[in-house]
Amino acid sequence: MTENLTWNAGGTPITIRKDLRVPMRDGLELVADAYEGTEQKPRPALVALSPYGKELQALALTTPPQRRPSPMWDGCIEAGDIARIVNEDYVHVIGDLRGSGGSGGEHIGNYNAGGVSLGQDAYDFIEWVAAQPWCDGNVGMVGISYFGSMQVLAAAERPPSLKAVFVSGGHYDFYETTYHGGIMWFMPRAAREGRGGDSGWAFTDGVKSRMIEEFSPEELKAKVDERLADPDVAGWPNLVHVLNYPKNHEAWFDIVMNQFDGEWYEERNPNELAGQIDIPVWLQLDQGRGWTLDSTIEVFDRVQGPKKLTIGSYPPMQSRPFVEEHDKMFRWYDYWLKGIDNGIMDEPAVDVFVEGSREVVTAEQWPPKPVEHRPLYLRPRHTLSTEPELMGTEFAHPDGFYQAPLTVTDDVQILSWSTPVFEEPVEMIGTGAAHVFVEIDQPDTNFILRLWDYAPTGMRQLITTGYLKASHRELDEARTSEGDPRHPHTRSVPVEPGTIEEYVIRLYPFAATFMPGHRLTAELSNAEPLADEHNSLLPPDAFHLPVGRPVTHKIYRDAEHPSRLVLPFTTQ
Repeated sequence: MTENLTWNAGGTPITIRKDLRVPMRDGLELVADAYEGTEQKPRPALVALSPYGKELQALALTTPPQRRPSPMWDGCIEAGDIARIVNEDYVHVIGDLRGSGGSGGEHIGNYNAGGVSLGQDAYDFIEWVAAQPWCDGNVGMVGISYFGSMQVLAAAERPPSLKAVFVSGGHYDFYETTYHGGIMWFMPRAAREGRGGDSGWAFTDGVKSRMIEEFSPEELKAKVDERLADPDVAGWPNLVHVLNYPKNHEAWFDIVMNQFDGEWYEERNPNELAGQIDIPVWLQLDQGRGWTLDSTIEVFDRVQGPKKLTIGSYPPMQSRPFVEEHDKMFRWYDYWLKGIDNGIMDEPAVDVFVEGSREVVTAEQWPPKPVEHRPLYLRPRHTLSTEPELMGTEFAHPDGFYQAPLTVTDDVQILSWSTPVFEEPVEMIGTGAAHVFVEIDQPDTNFILRLWDYAPTGMRQLITTGYLKASHRELDEARTSEGDPRHPHTRSVPVEPGTIEEYVIRLYPFAATFMPGHRLTAELSNAEPLADEHNSLLPPDAFHLPVGRPVTHKIYRDAEHPSRLVLPFTTQ
């Protein structure tokens, strides 16, 4: 270990303790760097843990924050603003998880499921930090995304010195992190492999596959052959490659092989562990990443101690190095780690930025206002109406589109329906649903629904999204309510071609006011456009597995088939 290096970051002198060795209970050591002020005294510590490499996180001292679509944006520089943390008189401790960077051991599966619990390692790491002479015994945590998930895993283990956490943009429901409505999402591949704006995991010997460890070669081959029988998978080169050569990307192989929810994802799922957390928790996430906003709200509802929830403004991708939300974080930690009575706990527990009106709504719960779920019906001439269709199928002919596989075309077919221009502000906050009656000529397809706010100028902003693989249409009736559908995603039920089925698509939570002169537009497709206003803000790999066969879709919207949106209108 090299101690007491000095660094001057924009006028902030910093003492750096490099390559600290942190012992784990099983005899392995993790490696860490600690950043603090030059005055030698005990301070509260903010711990950041991930497999992305502490040396990458050190770029926060030298790289100005970048936002998408900057090509310099690197999604893995997520441990926080080192210079500011030091300037606020905390010690910033950045550690490499086992099997990554300079740390010992190996990593098995995603989030080390099947190996040593990452929460267990975090417990040992936090207690070691708290015992050091440069720490005053009070520990919090810092960081976005993977670093955020680690905070929940750590807090669930209840290390005595972890006094509070402030979690930004974490991933909690591990199935929903990779399969949206049963449709595979490629962005987790980027973090694991180092693609599309992410440096990737800094693992020393790779991540060991649980599937390879648990099944014989013969059993595994049979499972791989079954997965390759899916035409969506067989039509995508990366998936064919990883299924034939799994040791190149073993963590991604495990995800591809487990397309259904269940025990494999739940083993160390932070959603399931959140009920064990009784320390103060502040959860924060921006809109536009509906995929993790759902589980952020679920964790908020489950944690047992003092808690706060912040839902910020669109767009979803914060700066890298990650520097946002530090103002709230330091007020939180000044109160819980330094004992400064700054009034933070006298303020409402929930604050939500409402797109459109650009107001911040506060309350003690989510949603922050009473809501009533009301329908907007799909009607002829691509319109949305509060009134249902009265004509039968023979007069209200279905809308439709034919989508060729993206292996042979770049043209993504999109159907849209729009409201009339709003004459008064219309506010919606909460979850929603789309009930669409559809006939397809194949056993499966994707449904991708996106809601947009169109301004009179023609500019538009994404409000929320919904995804559903047709073969995953089963509902969890016990958990489903009006405007809040839930799908178990535990099996595939192929569609009988030529039959009309009702598909209930969950719309991720959102908060938006449609201002006078604006209109709401719903777009339905089975693939995503290659470029538009929304996905230009995301890393290049942030798209979903397209359908690998040609599909004709007929969307019925008549008296017998009331296709509709069900949206959360606020009532006060």
